[in-house]
Amino acid sequence: MTEKAFPEFHFAEGEMLLINKPYKWTSFDVVGKIRNSFKPLKLKVGHAGTLDPLATGLLIICTGKFTKKIDEYQAQQKEYTGTLYLGATTTSYDLETEVDQTFNIDHITENQIKENCKQFIGEIDQSPPVHSAIKVDGERLYMKARRGETVEVKTRKVTISEFEITRIDLPEIDFRVVCNKGTYIRSLVYDFGKALNNGAYLSSLRRTRSGDFKVEDAYGVMELVSHIKELKEKEELK
Repeated sequence: MTEKAFPEFHFAEGEMLLINKPYKWTSFDVVGKIRNSFKPLKLKVGHAGTLDPLATGLLIICTGKFTKKIDEYQAQQKEYTGTLYLGATTTSYDLETEVDQTFNIDHITENQIKENCKQFIGEIDQSPPVHSAIKVDGERLYMKARRGETVEVKTRKVTISEFEITRIDLPEIDFRVVCNKGTYIRSLVYDFGKALNNGAYLSSLRRTRSGDFKVEDAYGVMELVSHIKELKEKEELK
């Protein structure tokens, strides 16, 4: 990622920061890394919209008084690009767990794949993955799933504004999705495979936009942390 010039930040007063979340970092890893970089200054830091560890891309971080705006930022429409693998499923709906079923895809055509997208545009019912951060009885679902516990997850209404196929090279299919808050792209991919009487799992995902904010304008985590360190050394941290 090309380094960007830093404006004059006022972290303590409140800032909204665009971060390009790295692969295999949790959203809380990013928050913790940035929060710890301010020590010994105690500063509120939070994120607006979780990204799964295996996803990359735009993560909005708020500091100081801007943490009060987290719900506002989190409610914004999101855009993602990604790749799904057709012909197999995993229990996590992504690469976190091993393949549990495989399917023959020789009969599936490009036209069927593109037509299949149409039924997912608009308001749909979606079941969150059992490997997700949603809390049930005060505990994250993924903790229960890792212990092998069976939990009934209620469906939720989500809205998919755009769902387009950008590349087909079976078994891989690239796509772009525009959706509202609370949409699980992993579940969308799983349901996409199921609608073809087949199976699919998410092999890569990147959040490219949230509201009017784009990943192209985001900072790298360590890039920002290094900048904060420089400000502290110059005693210019505000």
